[in-house]
Amino acid sequence: MPAESTDREYEILIVDDLRENINILSRFLTPMGYRVTSASCGEDALRLAMANPPDLVLLDLMMPGMSGFEVCRELKQNPATCHVPVIIITGLADSDANIKATAAGADDFLLKPFDRVLLEARLRSSLKTKRLHDELVAHQRALEARVEERTRQLIRAQRVTVFSLAKLSESRDNETGDHLERIRAYCRVLAEELLFGGAYPDQVNAGFVDEIYHSCPLHDIGKVGIPDMILLKPGKLTPAEFEIMKAHSTIGGDTLSAADKEVGDSSFLDMGRDIAYGHHEKFDGSGYPRGTAGEAIPLSARITALADVYDALSSRRPYKKPFPHEKSRGIILEGRGTHFDPVVVDAFLAREQEFIAIRDEYQGKGGLAPLAQLVRAAQKNGEQGVGYSAAS
Repeated sequence: MPAESTDREYEILIVDDLRENINILSRFLTPMGYRVTSASCGEDALRLAMANPPDLVLLDLMMPGMSGFEVCRELKQNPATCHVPVIIITGLADSDANIKATAAGADDFLLKPFDRVLLEARLRSSLKTKRLHDELVAHQRALEARVEERTRQLIRAQRVTVFSLAKLSESRDNETGDHLERIRAYCRVLAEELLFGGAYPDQVNAGFVDEIYHSCPLHDIGKVGIPDMILLKPGKLTPAEFEIMKAHSTIGGDTLSAADKEVGDSSFLDMGRDIAYGHHEKFDGSGYPRGTAGEAIPLSARITALADVYDALSSRRPYKKPFPHEKSRGIILEGRGTHFDPVVVDAFLAREQEFIAIRDEYQGKGGLAPLAQLVRAAQKNGEQGVGYSAAS
């Protein structure tokens, strides 16, 4: 009677130290459509099973070296083979052997000389169970793959939404072209250096590096709440106007905080909220809006603060040409420990050549990208001239 129709042959591993027993079983199984492999000792059986798990094992108990009990136990304890049915075929007419084999994990037990009809029935039953298990596992993996793909799609949608919101905010502002692209590139470089250098190991991991890259563009999203007469004012802001400009950190942080509560705790907006609130805080506590100092400022905000200032220094503005890297570098160093986290400044120094490369890539070695030139000309943007970045 042939084996049940499947999309592949079932593979049966015969384990017996006597070649004649292997031959008998092979002659019985092969015409039924089963593919047969064999091993004459327990060690070889385990090696074959681990390299290519069979669909079923016919196992003798009494063998030199590793016994069938030990082989069965090893198979059932290994995640790769634990669901492979094991049928014991032995000449031991001993109830203790049966109990011991069952304790080792055997799925069935037959005595030699075996009854062909009974063996065939046991094979079919065991293989059917194995097939159902394999189908269940395949279905579960397919579902997991679909969930993973859907999760990736949602993450992509979230990131596109976040960056689009940030670009919408930037469209009203007077920053130079590709500001957000540079900021996130700078932030990723700094976070990578902190990761590779082992700084802040309780906070910085690969996930942190990825998250800050996608969250930092939200740093100035609060500028959507600043009146055009102040945001787009050419020339220096008055002290009163500067106080209004400074509110963009609170507006952005509050907006993202409210959205975060709607989404739920520990959402993808958490870091964006921290950055919006904290990217104008200073390490010595002299920043705004809260005057937070030191490591009480979220690390993501401390990283973004340096990236934002470097970009403001090295970018063209209506009232100035872009500063050379050395001048920008000097100002960053002057702010070490006062404006900036010293550890983040050290990360900047370790990777400053990459900052130069990013600046040159997006700015054409100090000038605006052609598309940005057109956009900025159309927007008639000005510069308030307070400090070295907008609301710095």
